[in-house]
Amino acid sequence: MKTIEYLPNSLSVQYSELMQNCVHPISDGSNLSFKYKTINDKRYWYLYISVGSTRREHYLGEETTELLDQIDDEKTRWESNADDRELRHRLVNMLIGGGMATVTRDEGKVISLLERNGVFLIGAALVGTLAFRAYANMLSVAWTSDAGTQDIDLAADNHYELVLPRPRSPINLRQAILDSGMGFFEVPALNRKQPSTSFKIRGRDFIVDVLAPMKGRETARPVHLSDLGTYASPLRHLDYLLGDPQPAVLLYEHGIMVNVPAPGRFAIHKCVVSEKRPAAFAAKALKDRSQAEQVFQVLLENRPTDISLAYEAAKAQGEAFVSDFHAGLRLIDEDVGAAVHRQIKDGQKRGQ
Repeated sequence: MKTIEYLPNSLSVQYSELMQNCVHPISDGSNLSFKYKTINDKRYWYLYISVGSTRREHYLGEETTELLDQIDDEKTRWESNADDRELRHRLVNMLIGGGMATVTRDEGKVISLLERNGVFLIGAALVGTLAFRAYANMLSVAWTSDAGTQDIDLAADNHYELVLPRPRSPINLRQAILDSGMGFFEVPALNRKQPSTSFKIRGRDFIVDVLAPMKGRETARPVHLSDLGTYASPLRHLDYLLGDPQPAVLLYEHGIMVNVPAPGRFAIHKCVVSEKRPAAFAAKALKDRSQAEQVFQVLLENRPTDISLAYEAAKAQGEAFVSDFHAGLRLIDEDVGAAVHRQIKDGQKRGQ
């Protein structure tokens, strides 16, 4: 059994304060500007949005008193957000200084880009190691090791429950990533006739994978995510992870509000995934079980009902899914596995 280090309660309180302040995105206007063009003695206003090395032009309309008031109001909001940005930045630094998990610079830049484009507002979630790292701060612990890579796994579906209100403007995730100025290019699919679902920084070992639940028969055909304007790789049982999204804040700059799967579902899913890994990926299976074990340990002590609820939801995925979970559970620490099994049985008794 791994030794889990619990962080001081004061950090948990500060993290909750940061969460409350991050619910509403704030902008400083640093990548936005208003300009007008004079045509036939009339002024026409435009909003320019800079993303990386690309600047996009959005037509706002002919100059009117109402339009000028709207522009002034937006600029005023940028100025009024200064205090909020300073508070959030200070809280982020305090939490990192106290020992909470942070993200790398590249991870932070990409996830900030996703947040600015409204990706998390429409229900997309981070899965994989970044979700595991987010749980450390949510549960106020320091993991023994996350044993992860810098890859970002972004999961979404065309039909899901929303954690936050939808953005009003359409999202083109593919274009936003390619225009980020970070050197991303599309990773060609194995079948060159199919669209790419992955983006890589040229010359770097850094990949953004877009994933979606596999529905119906087995297929490798990419799924078009209409709300994100991109394609995703289909994965079986990903709908289980997306079925109960939770808000979390990643510690970078002013804090980034994201969605992650419920921790209990994450741990169960990791046990299942570890059973599906081919022999050549034994190291990844070991990482899966290590992450599941650590999450289970904390939930058993502080949120045992989460495990029961996640297991009840797992049964809807079918007998094979449940069987793989139990098989993976037997390969983690014996004491932790036995405690999880008892919690599941107790939960079933209480539900009868």
